[in-house]
Amino acid sequence: MTDASTQPTLGSGLEISPFAPDHMAEALHLSQQVGWPHKQEDWALALAVSKGVVALDGTRVVGTACCTRFGAVALINMIIVDEAMRGRGLGRTLMAAAMELARGSEMRLVATLEGLPLYEKLGFRATHRIFQHQGTAQTATPELPVRDGTAQDVARLAEMDHAASGLDRRALLERIAAQGEVLLAEGGFALLRDFGRGRVIGPVVARNAATARSLIAEGVERNAGTFLRIDLPEAAGLSDFVATLGLAHVADGTAMARDPGPARTGDFTSFALVSQALG
Repeated sequence: MTDASTQPTLGSGLEISPFAPDHMAEALHLSQQVGWPHKQEDWALALAVSKGVVALDGTRVVGTACCTRFGAVALINMIIVDEAMRGRGLGRTLMAAAMELARGSEMRLVATLEGLPLYEKLGFRATHRIFQHQGTAQTATPELPVRDGTAQDVARLAEMDHAASGLDRRALLERIAAQGEVLLAEGGFALLRDFGRGRVIGPVVARNAATARSLIAEGVERNAGTFLRIDLPEAAGLSDFVATLGLAHVADGTAMARDPGPARTGDFTSFALVSQALG
């Protein structure tokens, strides 16, 4: 639960309001301001499964924050403060609003280096690193057979995903499957979709690394010559492999949790994220 130290305090002329459709254009501008690759469609996907808030200076959007509940876990994401408003405590205020939406849940986020001190003060603790890889995809040959799936497979895939992540993401996976591609292998799956400058592979969920490598290789092969991104938990151990496919390690994030639930001991592992915002 949030405590008094997280409650919002706002300066004169600022207010926190629910994220409404007419805030989208200004939110997109804020994400572009901080160098994020999100397009309007990427914001729309996140907001379709999230509740969001905005900080308003009059009628102008000067900050955003979202809370995405996936069963017992809530992901805090899309925390952005207009560069002209930084240093005034607005980031903490936005975090407090998002944490209130997540009240009663395990909370997770992926932090930038700049955000780490604030999140630590709010009770989040680092759990592992996230490696961002991207670049022009090369040709690749999967070591194990990979086949196409459909939206009809999502119920079964959501069970694998929950076993790996603890997140109840069926609704999100259904949306991604309807927009993109489903890749299946014995003991695992991956999804491909448009994102940012090109496309993204994720999630990748599998029983073992060989299956995960095969799913990633198939995704890379299908997008050879185009810009591709993948976000890997450090423990997945696939960073060097992905780099050989043309996707260079370009940045790190820090996965953090507050009020974590019991450790998972299932047969499946998350080898790549949907995104840093959506786990």
